[in-house]
Amino acid sequence: MKKMITVILLGIAIFTFAFSRPALAADAASGAKVFSANCASCHAGGKNLVQAAKNLKKDALEKYGMYSAEAIIAQVTKGKNAMPAFGSRLKSNQIEDVTAYVLSQADKDWK
Repeated sequence: MKKMITVILLGIAIFTFAFSRPALAADAASGAKVFSANCASCHAGGKNLVQAAKNLKKDALEKYGMYSAEAIIAQVTKGKNAMPAFGSRLKSNQIEDVTAYVLSQADKDWK
């Protein structure tokens, strides 16, 4: 019986870690402030005023391969197309914070 419980708990642990997105060591509340000051002029409410289809909603982020911390950090840091690079304007922890905020808002459909 003890072996069975151990196997079940191990299975639950493996399943949990295998299918969950790793958490950023970032502060989404701080990210909201960074977003408001630097991103909201083009991305208010998760929209994209320059290219409407490439908004910050979860389905669009997934469609364009941007639904990961790594992808968002790279885009914010380096910029792309009409989006300017923020790597020289923001500290790395601010970029991580805004990334955490964007992912959390995408998960809530920006509500």
